[in-house]
Amino acid sequence: MWDWITRFFSYIEPYIQFPWVIRHIIDIAIVAYVLYRLMLLIRETRAEQVLKGLAILLLATKLSEILQFYTIYWILKNTVTVGVIALLIVFQPELRRALEQIGRGQLFDKSLFINDDKDSSVIINEISKAVLNMAKANIGALIVIERKTGLNDYLETGVRLDAELSGPLLENIFVPNTPLHDGAVIIRGSRIAAAGCFLPLTENPNLSKQLGTRHRAALGISENSDAVAIVVSEETGIISMANNGKLTRYLDSKGLKDMLQKVYVREKEPRSIIPKKWRIKNE
Repeated sequence: MWDWITRFFSYIEPYIQFPWVIRHIIDIAIVAYVLYRLMLLIRETRAEQVLKGLAILLLATKLSEILQFYTIYWILKNTVTVGVIALLIVFQPELRRALEQIGRGQLFDKSLFINDDKDSSVIINEISKAVLNMAKANIGALIVIERKTGLNDYLETGVRLDAELSGPLLENIFVPNTPLHDGAVIIRGSRIAAAGCFLPLTENPNLSKQLGTRHRAALGISENSDAVAIVVSEETGIISMANNGKLTRYLDSKGLKDMLQKVYVREKEPRSIIPKKWRIKNE
């Protein structure tokens, strides 16, 4: 097979000769385009954060070499060497997805959501209204609000909507016995990005057995990212919020709106949105 390919290209080579300048321009353009599309592939996923950390580590390694900090340089150099194997493990889902998309011819077919500038107070009111209405009717719901860490890995497990956020639409998604009511809704900015999404469950062994799958999924996504998850219990109508692996329960209208206000306020440094006085142990 390889010999056949080699003979084929050796045959057509005389017919595709380019001047060296044009050849280098085409070479650089193809590499730049492929790198750009690969960056889009990992954009707004956990892999993006890992790559940022890797870039900082490589910069620190080079800086320690220039400054002749030999001990630090030795440690960082060996860490980077071992890190190549670690990256293959960390990026296993992304690599598998990329290879699958190459096989389907969809590597470069990546849609991007566009966030508009809808007033944050309107967003908060729409989410609060929907959550409170579902709590009164004992309709189970799981709403995830994306923050700095992208959630594209989980968006792909559901149905992409890219719809304008509204309370009635949120309520309609979680109506019992409908196709999307069992999964999670992911909100990106002021839009409903996807519904019916599957989330990782928490591995916390001390979590109360009274908490169901929705609460465990809410804690799981908050442990794996900086996202905030709102849960409405189907059995009791209790409103809960998960953030940074912590679960706050028995939220009322004011408490819910206060936390949502902190979610949609742009901050220079990420921090927990749950006040200390409201935090409870996951027991």
